[in-house]
Amino acid sequence: MINRRQLLSNAGAAGLFSASGLGAMLGGFNARAADSSGYKALVCVFLNGGLDSHDTILPYDAASYNAFAAIRDTIFPSYDNDSRDRANLLPLTPSNAADYGSRQFAMPPEMSALRDLVNGGQAAVVGNVGPLLEPITLNEYRSRGELLPARLFSHNDQQSTWMALSPEGAQYGWGGAFADAHLLGASSTERTFSAIGVSNNSVFLSGEQARPYKVTPDGDLDFRIADASRAVRSGLNLPPDVVSRLDDHFTGRGAAASNLFLRDVKAIHESAIDANALFSSAMASASSVPTVFPSSYLGAQLRSVAETIGIRNQLGVRRQVFFVSLGGFDTHASQGFLLPDLQRQVAEAIAAFYQSTVDLGVASEVTLFTASDFGRTLTINGSGTDHGWGGHHFVVGGAVQGGRIYGDIPPHDVDHDLDVGRGRLLPTASVEQYAATLGKWFGLSGGELRAALPNLANFSTTDLGFMTV
Repeated sequence: MINRRQLLSNAGAAGLFSASGLGAMLGGFNARAADSSGYKALVCVFLNGGLDSHDTILPYDAASYNAFAAIRDTIFPSYDNDSRDRANLLPLTPSNAADYGSRQFAMPPEMSALRDLVNGGQAAVVGNVGPLLEPITLNEYRSRGELLPARLFSHNDQQSTWMALSPEGAQYGWGGAFADAHLLGASSTERTFSAIGVSNNSVFLSGEQARPYKVTPDGDLDFRIADASRAVRSGLNLPPDVVSRLDDHFTGRGAAASNLFLRDVKAIHESAIDANALFSSAMASASSVPTVFPSSYLGAQLRSVAETIGIRNQLGVRRQVFFVSLGGFDTHASQGFLLPDLQRQVAEAIAAFYQSTVDLGVASEVTLFTASDFGRTLTINGSGTDHGWGGHHFVVGGAVQGGRIYGDIPPHDVDHDLDVGRGRLLPTASVEQYAATLGKWFGLSGGELRAALPNLANFSTTDLGFMTV
């Protein structure tokens, strides 16, 4: 039997946010300390399935490349146009190259658009990030299971752990917690439009106050039950008074309700229809984003994010967290066929999105970052790779201290101090350190970061340094 809290939570996940619901009341007990001046947005690009980071930040010096190529000798020939031959890789030129001694790095040719952002200083690489409860050594990994995040190498659980810092079944994500920090005393429109999901709704955006507001990849609204009146009148040229009566009917506006469930349902429907009307009106009157986006699914999602950022003033928001995703990265087989096209989609869509923030004049106010279930094994299983742990990620935006590689890029080899087996990387930067660096730029105080990221206190370094604050 569903309870009232479940109803509100499910309604919020469906984009039916109620500013007067339980989440708003819970947030009233938190003291507001976040810096909400100006406008800032975080955009999470989640790569479902587990991106092969070994095949994204590749070795380029001859010794490292040859060792890597020997391990992947039977899979490299399956890549079109010899794209993993050393001669075809695209060198990275990080300003801190000396930190890695004689080692050099490159990216695959399919990711040229993103490689150019890194070399141009608009993006950074953050190496070997993954879920951790506290810093851990290889010997501790082998002997002390209580130090390990739960259910490593499981897709659903590690996706949830990246987004919500605990396995599948978590209620709140750190993106939602970051939005929460700015919502006490905020306007109803800020509450509604602070967390925006463009792909499937995610726990990442759910907070005690923040609830995902859903838009579709084509920039329209996912109306669902909240705007059933729109579905009824779709294609009909109805007089305004009839439209108003339909809205009143579907929201129950003006009807008395003594039952708490009915009151909440009424509030949810009224809030959702009002929010949808405001969003639609703002989008209809806005100038189109001039940037040309690729026609891929990820490109469409990020174009929708750019268009939503473009109406930030009409929506009255100062902080926004967005979530988009792309699947297909679980490359147990046919990796040479599948991965390059996915990498191209990611690189081209992210590069177009960065250009859109330049075109909108908000490049320094918007930061995009990647996330994924986990990295993958360095060793191969025939034509693919298996589930890993740590992985390398990208942060893009005008406030990023770009042109650098942060953290560790462990050797592209096996049997080293960060190899927990088959080239699975033991992370040296936690998801919470990665998140805290973004959250500090977003305006959260130290106390708010520790509240949102419960294991952060276990790490001596809480800022990985890739953001300008």
